[in-house]
Amino acid sequence: MPARTRHRSRARQPERANRGQALVELALVLPLFLMVLFGVITLGIGVFYQQQLGNAAREAARYAVVHSATSDCPTVAWLDPDVSRAPGSYYRCDVPPTWPLMTAAARNAVFGMVRSDVNIAACWSSYWTKDSFGGWAAPDAAASTTTPTFFRQCTIAGQNPSTDSSSLGCPAVTTAADDMGSDLSSSTGTNANEVTVYACYEWQPPLAGFLLIPEVVHLRAVLTQGLEYQQ
Repeated sequence: MPARTRHRSRARQPERANRGQALVELALVLPLFLMVLFGVITLGIGVFYQQQLGNAAREAARYAVVHSATSDCPTVAWLDPDVSRAPGSYYRCDVPPTWPLMTAAARNAVFGMVRSDVNIAACWSSYWTKDSFGGWAAPDAAASTTTPTFFRQCTIAGQNPSTDSSSLGCPAVTTAADDMGSDLSSSTGTNANEVTVYACYEWQPPLAGFLLIPEVVHLRAVLTQGLEYQQ
């Protein structure tokens, strides 16, 4: 073999070795780079969805607050208020366990999510009186400093949504046993009923298997507000 040919052959060997080394390094680094890149994007989507869900809970609570027992079309609890304390033609308009009107208001407030997959549940809290034997007497009592009253927090699926929301399922369904008050509101401010809204969304992150994260992530939001008198 001529000397010039042997020299060219030897010159190509380091070049091929460098190319092979670069391909090996790319094969090792690229998956990690893509995992970090898509992980950051997925995290951003999750934070955005959580903010949207919080907005849905806020709008649902606001809807229930405004549409209390004294409104024309109240969003009602499982418990009915004392009709004598709810002026006007009270009737069960937006009813549990799905509350179509309140849920629609919440879903209309979100962007970028599958609205039909946003689930809403609610419960009502109030002050109670006790009887002469120390047992619970009646809900929707006035928050008074002269007559002993006791605030009872409502539950959703038997759990306090404000402290145990991480263990609540999605969707969560309430029953009559969950409500500790009605949707009553008072013009004099003597009663202090509250509504607590629990919003949840089952999010399926993109590329969950590649990112080594759960296939389904449960997003949750809880908000409590006092009821408003409308008439």
